[in-house]
Amino acid sequence: MTVGVLLMTHESMGHALVGAARHVLGRLPLPVDVQEVAADADPEQMLRMAAAQARELDCGAGVLVLSDLYGATPCNIARRLPDLGVRMHCVSGLNLPMLLRVLNYPEQSLDELAQTAASGGRGGIVVDNP
Repeated sequence: MTVGVLLMTHESMGHALVGAARHVLGRLPLPVDVQEVAADADPEQMLRMAAAQARELDCGAGVLVLSDLYGATPCNIARRLPDLGVRMHCVSGLNLPMLLRVLNYPEQSLDELAQTAASGGRGGIVVDNP
């Protein structure tokens, strides 16, 4: 069993990150889907759509939701998924290093993968020292 990955982001971000991951990795070793939330989207409708996507992604090991900004609409929608019976963890602060790290550990459990996502996202932030 593998964990499904759902990216919940603002417009254009999620698909761009998946495209970049495909460019780097070639193929994605985990099932991945994207829900981009438009500024004028109905949160209740997006919640229902996200729940349906998450159920499709869940092969029995749960779903890791990666969101771009904590407290913003995509993350707030994601955090309501357990109320609809979705077994998931949500990690916010999505960046390409986070997504690549997740995809490099397809054997990890949902709990492990959530921690891997957080450490990958933090580890990908580097300040250049001239």
